[in-house]
Amino acid sequence: MNHVTFASSSPRRIRQSNSVATLNALHRFGPLSRADLARHMGVNRSSAGNIVLELVEAGLVREVAENDVANPAGQPRAGRPGILVEIVPEAVFFAGIEIGVEHMTCVEIDLAGKIVRSAMTRFEGHDSDPEAAVHMAIEQVFLEMRKDSLARCQGIGIAVPGQMNQDGFIHVAPILGWRNVDLTGLARSLLPAEIPVSAENDGNAFGIGITYSQPEAASGVTFFMVIENGVCGGIVIDGELFRGGNGLAGEVGHLKTRNPTYRNLEQAFGRDRILSSYRQYRPDADLDLFLRDVRDRVPQAVQLAEEWAVLFAFAVVQISRLIDPNRIVLGGSVAELYPLVAARVDAHIRELQAATFPIPEIVFNESAIYGAAFGAACMMHQRFMSLDNQMLNKDAVSGPDASAS
Repeated sequence: MNHVTFASSSPRRIRQSNSVATLNALHRFGPLSRADLARHMGVNRSSAGNIVLELVEAGLVREVAENDVANPAGQPRAGRPGILVEIVPEAVFFAGIEIGVEHMTCVEIDLAGKIVRSAMTRFEGHDSDPEAAVHMAIEQVFLEMRKDSLARCQGIGIAVPGQMNQDGFIHVAPILGWRNVDLTGLARSLLPAEIPVSAENDGNAFGIGITYSQPEAASGVTFFMVIENGVCGGIVIDGELFRGGNGLAGEVGHLKTRNPTYRNLEQAFGRDRILSSYRQYRPDADLDLFLRDVRDRVPQAVQLAEEWAVLFAFAVVQISRLIDPNRIVLGGSVAELYPLVAARVDAHIRELQAATFPIPEIVFNESAIYGAAFGAACMMHQRFMSLDNQMLNKDAVSGPDASAS
């Protein structure tokens, strides 16, 4: 069995490391006995008991009778019921925000990583003011929240469709009309309390959310593609986000197409292109109407869907040659078109792809409506489950060996 081990230079750091390892074990495996915790962590039962006691006092875990925990196997338990330890889901929460072109999405997840609240609001993102947009997003997070609940917020993640560095500085977000925006700094200045903040490209955030919530999907190389007004992507290799040398890996929306009408893939098969083309036939069309017409085999809709399938197949082939992914996971409103034309996309890929290049599995993630916002919240949850956990660090600093730091 692989044990969680940490290098540390002080008793305070050791306690924090062990507390983080305990939270991770309970998050991954669910309720555990102290003996099981000790085995997962590679410590003795006495040490595991002391760690649990500190986390109970912090309100992050609690004891529960074994009889009160669902038995996954459905088998009756023999002997005297024991005492297990589990995470307290409501102890803290993490907020994720996606600032899009036509909507703003907010998601709240608990310590167990489950969505407990979500909301989507209309938002005109084109040429929006960054400060006004972030202020609106923060208001959505804390809407209907009591002031005494503010202390439970242990992180806010923000996802936007733009090119940014790892510190959350946006170089350019062309669809929003933003340039040179310190997104994390702006968010911190507008928050009503000192709360950890992180920002990420929406394609990367989508990939983080899927990988974090579905560990079985983390093996190999996965390319996550979000198709909305723009097209962006994120690359995850064996569960780890690959950012590239400058944090721009996965920006496939800027790949050139073979069609001289469109400069890049983003212009070729994003929402704006689909609707501008289909409104020549149905001026009142929105994306839902277009998708319905494709299902109903309306000729004009089918023809446009076929054009989209050709362009999307071209994109898949280019991605396959550049990244060689095992799978491509699709999210975003426009990605709902893929299941309707999957057979045509496959046929076009086989025409374009050289026989020596394997064809990746293509999956449409039906739960991706909150994908980027959920992923942004997961970033903060992941941070809390690490040595960057400010709550545990503050508790440790107040301990007897704090002067050593």
